[in-house]
Amino acid sequence: MKELNNREILKNGLNELNISIDDFKIDKFEKYKDLLVEWNKKINLTAIEDEKEIYIKHFIDSLSCLIKNYIKDNDKIIDVGTGAGFPGIPLKVCLNDLNLTLLDSLNKRINFLKEVCSSLELENVEFVHGRAEDFGKDEKYREKYDIATARAVASLPILLEYCTPFIKVGGYFVCLKGPSIGEELKESKKAMDVLGMEFVEKIDVKLPFTDINHNILILKKVKNTPTKYPRKAGKPSKNPIK
Repeated sequence: MKELNNREILKNGLNELNISIDDFKIDKFEKYKDLLVEWNKKINLTAIEDEKEIYIKHFIDSLSCLIKNYIKDNDKIIDVGTGAGFPGIPLKVCLNDLNLTLLDSLNKRINFLKEVCSSLELENVEFVHGRAEDFGKDEKYREKYDIATARAVASLPILLEYCTPFIKVGGYFVCLKGPSIGEELKESKKAMDVLGMEFVEKIDVKLPFTDINHNILILKKVKNTPTKYPRKAGKPSKNPIK
């Protein structure tokens, strides 16, 4: 069996997850990969340096959020602690009409994200340099989003306090997590109640071409988040709601 090239890995891997992609979008992912590899030499964006692994563990992994139709074209979406742009930029490449906000606390990463979005000709993307605890209180961003996404940047009770304030009532938090999420879910019950979230479902994903399993958690915002949340920068991680 011949070894698959990067394009085939992306196409076949997404096919396994019942997600379709055309050549025009695959071209954009090639550009994204090139920029990631180039910038990673200058600033620390990812520990994953092998090209095929970038396609599988960053691109396909990010796009697994689309397995169920919680994220729709035209949604207003914020990717909290986006890092090198995951899952936000892959979602935007596939759903071109998303209104995307990328939030990250490191200015060097924001510069990288701007370069990527410019090269990929992605429009309706806002770049926010700062911390979730500060912007979650800002009227311009608070409860303005249909969807918030995050990719395992902290434990779930902490992530909930970072992300919930951005989501409007009726919107969803789509969270990519590792395989063993049961305990974290139990620990998050209080945070969900306090912040106005409700558990909807846990989607198990086997990442194509690997033996890696992970979970996508879907939570729905059912009531407004009390104004005291998020607490001051650093507080949610030091003293999570439990």
